[in-house]
Amino acid sequence: MTISMKMIEIENLTGAYGKKRVLQDVSLHAERGECIGIVGPNGCGKSTLLSIMAGVLKPQSGAILYYGKDALANRVVFRKMTGYVPQENPLMPELSVYDNLRLWYPDRAELAKELEEGFLQILGIPAFMKTPVSKLSGGMKKRVSFGIALSGMPPVLLLDEPSAALDLVCKEDIRHYLQIYLERKGTVVITTHEESELSLCSRLYVMKDKRLSEVDKKLRGKELTDRF
Repeated sequence: MTISMKMIEIENLTGAYGKKRVLQDVSLHAERGECIGIVGPNGCGKSTLLSIMAGVLKPQSGAILYYGKDALANRVVFRKMTGYVPQENPLMPELSVYDNLRLWYPDRAELAKELEEGFLQILGIPAFMKTPVSKLSGGMKKRVSFGIALSGMPPVLLLDEPSAALDLVCKEDIRHYLQIYLERKGTVVITTHEESELSLCSRLYVMKDKRLSEVDKKLRGKELTDRF
C-alpha cells in the first residue's frame, strides 16, 4: 500500500450544523506550500468545513488525512497538523497577551524564541505582549489568534475570513505574513472575500449547494459572485 504524500486529503465529506446538512460529498486536496481559497455566500457551509478540518466538529461521513495520517481515526493528528483561526475571538479577555500565549506554548523557551525571532515577532506581538486582551484592538486580537494557531508550528493553517472587519494596514500585514508562511512550505486553506488574499491562492473553490467546485483562480468581482 502506497502512503499519500499530499498534505491534505479530504474525500466525500458530509457534515451538518445542528440538524441542517450543509456539506455533501466534499472533496479537497492540497500539497505543501499551496494556498486553497474557498468563497461563497454567508451560511453556505464554509465555516462548517473548516471547523471539521480543525477537528472542532465531527463529520457525518467521509475521510480527512493530513500527510497520509487519518485524523478521524486518531484525533491527535488534528492537534499536531493544524492551526485554526476561527471568525470568533478565542482569547481570554481578562488575561494579558503573554498569558494567553502561555496557555498554548507550554515550553517557555519555545515561546521566548518565537517572540524574539519567529512568527510571533513577525506578527508584531512583542509590542503589546503585556496588554490585557480586553484592551486590544480587533487587529491586535487577530494577530494574537494567529500566534495561538501557530503554537507548535503546524504545517496546515485553517483561516476563516481572517481579515473580516480589519483595517487596511492590518489586512496587508496578514497578507504579508501568509506569504512568508507559504514560502516556508506551509499549507493554507482560507475562506475569504478579500481580493488581496485571493491573489495568494494556488487554487480557488466556490461552495454552493453543499458542494465545492473549482473555478478559475483569476475570477474576481461579478464574474466570481455569479458562481455563488
